[in-house]
Amino acid sequence: MGRTSNKDAKSAFEDYFKRATSPMMTLLLLNEKPMYVYNLSQELEKRSNSTYKMNFLYPVLYRLQQQGYVREYSQEITESHRTRNYYSITDEGKEYLKFMLKKYRELLNAVDTVIENGITPDTDSLEKD
Repeated sequence: MGRTSNKDAKSAFEDYFKRATSPMMTLLLLNEKPMYVYNLSQELEKRSNSTYKMNFLYPVLYRLQQQGYVREYSQEITESHRTRNYYSITDEGKEYLKFMLKKYRELLNAVDTVIENGITPDTDSLEKD
């Protein structure tokens, strides 16, 4: 098995993080108002100062829909009957979002505690990168 380059490893970390948090981020935005896919991705990118871009939003939405956390509906957007698919959060999705936010904060605090307790004079410079 080949070795992974540092660039690939850094990209993999970001990809895994986004994959793990994308359902939560999606539900957070849908909790504010129903949105269509392009609007979701643009809003997420805007609010994160272009740091958090999701190129795989459809699979996330389909999975959330299968789990009963999101529903899809079509809405006419022009007089010529052009429609757009919108997604909205369900009551079950709101409960799941509360659970995810609580777990996320718990895990984030635990990771921060481990990092803070692991900082020594040798590793102090890791924080500055």
